[in-house]
Order: sequence, then structure tokens, then C-alpha cells
Amino acid sequence: MAALVYTVTAIAGIAAGVVGIGGVFGATFTVHIARIVPLGGLELAMDPLAGLFLALVGLTTAATSLYAIGYAGAARGAYAYLAFVTALGLVPLAANAMTFLLAWEIMSLASWVLVLDRRDDADVQRAAWVYAVMTHAGLACLLAGMLLLAAHTGSLRFADWRAAAPALAPAIRNAVWVLLALGFASKAGVVPLHVWLPLAHPAAPSHVSALMSGAMIKLGIYGLLRVGLEWAGPGPTWWGGTLLMLGVVSALVGILSALVDTDLKRLLAFSSIENVGVILIGVGSALLFVRAGTEALAAIALVAALYHTVNHAAFKALLFLGAGAVAHATGTRNMDAHGGLIKRLPWTAACFLVGAVSISALPPFNGFVSEWLTFQALLQSVRVAEPGVSLLFAIGTAGLALTAGLTAACFVKAFGITFLALPRSDAAAHAHEATATMRWAMAGLAAACVALGLGATVVVPAVTRVAASMLGAAVAPLHGTTLTFSVGADFASLSPLLIAAALGAGLVAPRVFLVVAGSPRRARLGETWGCGRILQTARMQYTAGAFADPFKRVFRFFYRPVKRREVVAHPDSRFFVRRIEYANPARALFEEWLYHPVLRGLVGITHRVQALQSGNAAAYLGYILAALLILLVVR
Repeated sequence: MAALVYTVTAIAGIAAGVVGIGGVFGATFTVHIARIVPLGGLELAMDPLAGLFLALVGLTTAATSLYAIGYAGAARGAYAYLAFVTALGLVPLAANAMTFLLAWEIMSLASWVLVLDRRDDADVQRAAWVYAVMTHAGLACLLAGMLLLAAHTGSLRFADWRAAAPALAPAIRNAVWVLLALGFASKAGVVPLHVWLPLAHPAAPSHVSALMSGAMIKLGIYGLLRVGLEWAGPGPTWWGGTLLMLGVVSALVGILSALVDTDLKRLLAFSSIENVGVILIGVGSALLFVRAGTEALAAIALVAALYHTVNHAAFKALLFLGAGAVAHATGTRNMDAHGGLIKRLPWTAACFLVGAVSISALPPFNGFVSEWLTFQALLQSVRVAEPGVSLLFAIGTAGLALTAGLTAACFVKAFGITFLALPRSDAAAHAHEATATMRWAMAGLAAACVALGLGATVVVPAVTRVAASMLGAAVAPLHGTTLTFSVGADFASLSPLLIAAALGAGLVAPRVFLVVAGSPRRARLGETWGCGRILQTARMQYTAGAFADPFKRVFRFFYRPVKRREVVAHPDSRFFVRRIEYANPARALFEEWLYHPVLRGLVGITHRVQALQSGNAAAYLGYILAALLILLVVR
């Protein structure tokens, strides 16, 4: 039965992807059923932005569902997965507040059930608890913001909000934006509301992690775009500046946290925070450009953000599925227990490598194109005359550049430690390749990463239609093999096919030279060079911790590692050492400095309030009398 559920969701995902692509190119529809949902009924509508996110959700669902057919343990949550997928598709199509909030809550509850897959595990229980608290705190913010907006517009319909937004008082618009931005940012995993994400993603089954990271957190970006450009916007400069700075902080915090982690799925979860930050840099830039009156530049920034949203769905879903295949084959997510898997899992290794190169923004894969577009938008900040805004763009450019370099280092670690060198455990030495459907799903996402990179001249015009529908301004990319953006004059060109041809020639040329020079055609096999040692063992190679140690030293101000050293000597003589253990784990600063003090304060308040429940009837009568007196005074 579970296989049937996943097969149906895979087919439905493909159908939703086709419908969504039609929406990107102008297809529209509306559905209104009055009595299913109270306060406005069930109302759905398609526009280009909804179409883009529906296509993203649908095609990601198709890949994760295909993967789940052959994934061990996927049967337990099949029906919750079906509810999760359905809600994911309804959120971008919702056209009124009640439909949106209902779909949002079903999405959150179904994903919570899926996170709680191994409910007898204490770590999973904690992850599910933190996720439940954060997602419902976000829902409370969304509910408050939407009710405030409905109270001042007289309607729960999004179309009415768009029409009434320019006439709202600035204080109301700011309050609405803050409340809704908090709700959507918590779902997107924006720092400092990100604490649930590195807990929930590793706890969930891998196909669910891929869907949560590839699709669910992107709906937080969808909401930020809606509220910032339509429901309450466009707004003042500080809206865009806040998102830009949160993007920079999220990108750096996410990738620095990923660099030092040894859990492969948690590394990918932190990397999702980093990529959400990159997307927010583009979104914040777009809002700033709109405020400055440069709609063409705003369109480029928005195209970059949307393109990176689509790209991240492809390569992060691929990486999570690859991590699931590794964990399925070895029984562990700890990279220090992996190694040598490229020989035992060649298909998984090849697909994971495509995802790693894509997320590292190396040409000609998809991550390179969207980050290149983001840089182009940021570098055009010279056209904005305000010095404060120019400083924000400068910080954004520097933060994005540093993030790009650290990301490449992070995924050198992720791929190298996991797949290269010698096996570090018996489980890695006897690992087995993933099942056929798992391999097909990963291969499909790997092909999507390549296609989104090489096909930029096809994809960008489509994404530009979405940006133009929201901004009313279009940037005309030239068709053919070159992508050129014009603002006054041509200032940025990119030819993915030419880059691919140059890289291909660079790879082929050395071999051609060797053949011409008379080198033997057959490769000669030999042992790995051992620097004079005859026998190589896994103890002689890098571990994930050793790779990350230089970064801990350079970014010590962020990690604040706690050094621990334990020396175990022989009981008869301290000069004979049996074992030396050394560790310098990084500290979770946001938990230590923000969430733990808040929790301690809440616990203290509850203990004080609990004293009021004394069980004394006379005290309760006194409370009633005091309440009556207060009501009489108020009246």
C-alpha cells in the first residue's frame, strides 16, 4: 500500500509541475467553494509566482516519492506524507487567509508527524518538540498579522489586500510586515529562528528531509515575497535592508556551522540555512531597488532569488537523497565512519558529486548561474544614490563572496571525507548501492542540476516573467547561447554553453596531448603513493574534524570552541600513556545566548504563576472578587 501511495504522489507531483509551469507562462485559474472552509470558503488561484512554487513543489515531490518507493522505513509515514504533499501544493495556490492558514497548519502537522518517525529515540523526540514549538510560534505570528490586515482592509482575500495596501497607514503596514515576516522567516529557517532546522532534518527520513529542505522551507520565501511586494508592500527601505542583513547573517552562520559538523544530514541542514540566506540577499536587494525606483535592477535581483530558489530545490533534494543512500548503506550519518564509498556506491557518489559541485556554485552547473546573477544585482548598487543603502549592498557583496568560498570548502569535506580514501569502518567497507528507484530519483535530480545550469537562457526568461508579474518591470535576456542583461546599456553577459565547452576542452586536451606525444593508451594501475610507507590505513587520512580544525581557528570568535583533553596513563606509571583524547567542539551560541535564557525566564514565570493555584477555595473567591472589581472600574 505504501508503494502505491508513493507512486500516486510521484505522478501527482509531475502533473502539479506541469500545471505550475503553465502558470509561469500565463495560464490562470480560480476555484471557489463556499462551504468547505469557514470565513470565505476554499479559494484557490493561479498566477505566475504561485505557478513557479507549485512547479517547484510538484517536481521535487516526484523525485522524493520515487526515491521513497525503494527506501527502507518509508512505509511507516506514507499517509502523513500524502497529507504533507497535498498541503505543500495548496499553500502557493491559496487565495484567502483561511485557505492559506488551513493548508499551512496541515503542512506543519504532517511534517511534524514525519519528523517523529522514530519516536522511541530521545533525540528525535527533542527535535520534534523544538520543531512543534517553533512552527506554532510562527503560525501565531501569521495569524496575528493576517487578522490585523483583514481588520484594516475588511477582507480575508489576498486580491483585496493587494488593492488596499497602498492606502494603509504606515504603522499598520509595518506591524503587518513584522508579524508576517517573523512567521514566514521561522518556516524558512532564517537566523536566529533556525534552531529547529538542524534538529528536524536529520531526524526525519531522508526523502522527507529532501522535501522539507527542497520545498517546504521555500514556502517561507514565497510568503516573504507576497507580503513584501503585494499584501503590505512595497514598503520602506528598512524592510529590504533587514532582509538583506538577515540573509548575510543566515548565509554565514549556516555555512560556518556546516563546516564543522560531522553528521552528513545535519551538515546539509545547516547548508540549507546558508542557501536561504543567499536567497534573502536577492529578495532584500529587490525590495531596496524597488524603493530606490530602479525596477529593472529589482527585477534582476528578484530573478536571481527565484532562480536560486529553484536551483536549491534541485541540488539540496539531491544531496539529502544521496545522504540517505549513504546512511542506508552504512547505518550511520557520521562522516568519520565513512570513506571509500565511491567504489561501493558509484551511482550515489556520482550524483552526490553533481550536487556538491552545483551547491558550490561552480560552472557550468545551476548554482553558478543564480549566484552570478545575485552578484550582478549587488554590483549595480552604484546606481543607487543613498550612501546607507550602498553600504548595505557592500556588506551583502562581501558576505556572499565569503559564503561562496566557504561553501566550496564545506562540500570538498562532505564529498571527500564520505566517498574518497579508505573505509574507516566495517560498515563502510561492506556498504551496498542504493535500490533502483533511489538511483533513478537521484539521477533525475542530477540531470536537473545540469539542465538548469546549461539551460539558463531558457530558464531565466521564464523566471523573468514571474518577476515582471510582481514588479511590473521586465529585464529582457537575449535568447540564444548568451544571456545578457541590460539596464541603460548591456552590463552583464553569460554563456553557459560556452563555459561548458571550454571546461570540456580543458578536460579532453591533456589526454589528447598525451596520446599525440606517444603515451600508452591503456592506464597503468598502482598503489596510492604512501610517502615512503608500504601499508596505508584509514588512520593515516583526514577526518572531518581534522579538515574543519583550521576553520575553527580562523573563525574562533564565532565557534568559541571548548577544548577538552583526557590522558589515560598506565596505572603503574604515568610515563606510559594508554590513550590521549582531544576535542574542541563548537558551541551552539544561539541556543546558549538566546533560547536558553528565554526558556529559563518562562520556566521561572510559570513557577510563580503556579503558586496562585494553591487549592484554597477562599483564595479563588478572592480572585473572583478582584476580577469583578476590575471589570466594574473598567466599565
